[in-house]
Amino acid sequence: RNMSSAGPEGRKKMRECDGLIDSLVYYIQGAIADHEPNDKATENCVCILHNLSYQLEIELPESYAQSIYMQRRNISNNDKTPGCFGTRSRKVKEKQQDTPLPEEKSNPKGVESLWHSTLIRIYLSLIAKSTRNYTQEASLGALQNLTAGTGPMPFAVARTVVQKANGLPGIRAMLHVGHPAVRKTAVSLLRNLSRNTSLQNDIAREVLPDLVSILPECVPRSDVACETTTSICYTLFNLTQSSSHNARLLLSAHGLPKVIAISMNDSNMFSKASRAASVLLYSLWSHTDLHSAYKK
Repeated sequence: RNMSSAGPEGRKKMRECDGLIDSLVYYIQGAIADHEPNDKATENCVCILHNLSYQLEIELPESYAQSIYMQRRNISNNDKTPGCFGTRSRKVKEKQQDTPLPEEKSNPKGVESLWHSTLIRIYLSLIAKSTRNYTQEASLGALQNLTAGTGPMPFAVARTVVQKANGLPGIRAMLHVGHPAVRKTAVSLLRNLSRNTSLQNDIAREVLPDLVSILPECVPRSDVACETTTSICYTLFNLTQSSSHNARLLLSAHGLPKVIAISMNDSNMFSKASRAASVLLYSLWSHTDLHSAYKK
């Protein structure tokens, strides 16, 4: 567990170690099957996998990168063709968002397991069944790592979490746990998921009222709570930016007074949260059909 947080070279060596990832996954599967999701060894295994999934999209060997980024539809020669991870073309990113991963292997080995739906379901199972905060945080954090970035892998993982594995109820429950770091990681995961336009309505329906309910009445004074507040505002921004219906949902959940109060905080120390709230307000105002409701 300590070695897995030693940086890019350490992660690379551990990902390449024959049988290591498979053994970790095997152990966790056994613990879940034996109804023992709270033992210390399971926590250690999940924390290692969490660390090995960090920067995964960027650090993958080129052979994996090429197979993951193979386009299923033909992109015309006029468009920029994406390299493994290099291009910043907006058009290409939009196309990648809609491009599914190659067919999943039924029996993944080694590094392939890190983004496979089997492990995604294991994380969601641990989120639902474990009461150990570090295990919950590491499971949420692994999913957060896998959904970071703009290529096909993060969006495919996001679709699996939201639509195929029905993961939102478990993540929603984590918004209400007492441990601040677990809440922060759950919100960061939702922020990543909410970037996927095809999932935004599902996410808003399932968790938008909960996000509003944990939004503080003003900018909180602790760093973790301030970061959580910032992430909530940007998640709400993603969910409401293109949807008047979702903006109305925020309004009916009594979110507007909270967002206004957070945006009015002048302190430089907490300006990140205030700025995020201001960006959200500016976006909400773009829904002209809601102006009279806002004024009321």
